[in-house]
Formats: sequence, C-alpha cells, structure tokens
Amino acid sequence: MVLIGDAIVSFAMFQEYFCCNPSHCKGICCVEGDAGAPVAMDEVEKLEEALPIIEHEMTPEARAVVEAQGVVYCDRDGDLVTSIVNGKDCVFASRDEKGCCICLIEKAYNEGRTAWRKPISCYLYPARLGKTGDLTAVNFHKWDVCRTAQVLGRRKGIRAYEFLKEPLIERFGKEWYDELLTVAEELKKQNML
Repeated sequence: MVLIGDAIVSFAMFQEYFCCNPSHCKGICCVEGDAGAPVAMDEVEKLEEALPIIEHEMTPEARAVVEAQGVVYCDRDGDLVTSIVNGKDCVFASRDEKGCCICLIEKAYNEGRTAWRKPISCYLYPARLGKTGDLTAVNFHKWDVCRTAQVLGRRKGIRAYEFLKEPLIERFGKEWYDELLTVAEELKKQNML
C-alpha cells in the first residue's frame, strides 16, 4: 500500500490491468451482486434530484421499488446502497438496444439532462473505497464478471489507476492524481510494475 494524501492506495491499483468491456459483459455490474451500489449521504439528494428526469425511463418494477422504499436502503452490513429490483438489479439500470445494461443517470448526464454523472462508487469501479482510521483505503476489487475488462486492459496496456483517471480526480483532486502518477513512475523504475 502507498500513502497519497489522506488515502492508502493498494498496490493492486497500480499492478492490475483494467478497461471496461461492455460489449462482452453487457454492463452486468449494474445487475449482479447481493446489494445496490454504495452511496454517500450527500449523494442521496442527487439521486432524488435525478429521479424526475429519468423516472419515465425506469422499468415499472424499479418505479414501484422507489415508490415503496426510496432511492436507497441500508443493506445487511448497514451500508447505504441504491435500491434494487428482485434482489439484484439497480433501480437506475436499463438496457439499450444491444441488450447492454446502462445507468439511466449517466445516460441523462451524457445527454446534458443532469449535471451529476452517478454515484462515485459506480464511477470509481473497480476501485472500492473503505476507511482505515482517518484514512481512505483505495482497493482494487476483483470480480469474475469483470474478467473481460482485465483481459482488455492487459491487451491495451491500461492499468486500473489509468483507466480510473477521471473518477479518481473527481474524488481526490488533480493534485492527488498527479502524486499517484509520480508513485506509479517510481514503481516502474523499481520494476514493481
């Protein structure tokens, strides 16, 4: 692990290759798992603000879940997560014409209908944030459904920290990311990458 600012970054973030490959995985990360995506308290209001913009695109089942319990719930670990349909699908997930799962909030963002992209936990994936005392832990999450993303990342020579440049800057800032790049260069010089 490497300390950068107030974050401890796992070596796996530097070592692992990653490049999302939705043509193969079909965006399954939005519908697999046993809970919704982690949400920070300040993101709940943003989810609620996005709701009227995308509600008409949500499935009837997703709208019913949101009406019954809201945009978030506490999972079995007590973490705040996006609401899900049938125990797995994020309420904000939909399918495009190719059958690929998409985030309706991000779709609205890309179309200029909202100023917020999506929860930072989604934007940062495969990085997962945790707490170690007063520090934020930045870990690489390995998941079988993302195996093709690791293969594509290796083929293209894209490491996880490179793939996640924009969300890491959004979460930690440009100065922090520049320091992370300096650490990566040092690791390369030491033949650790």
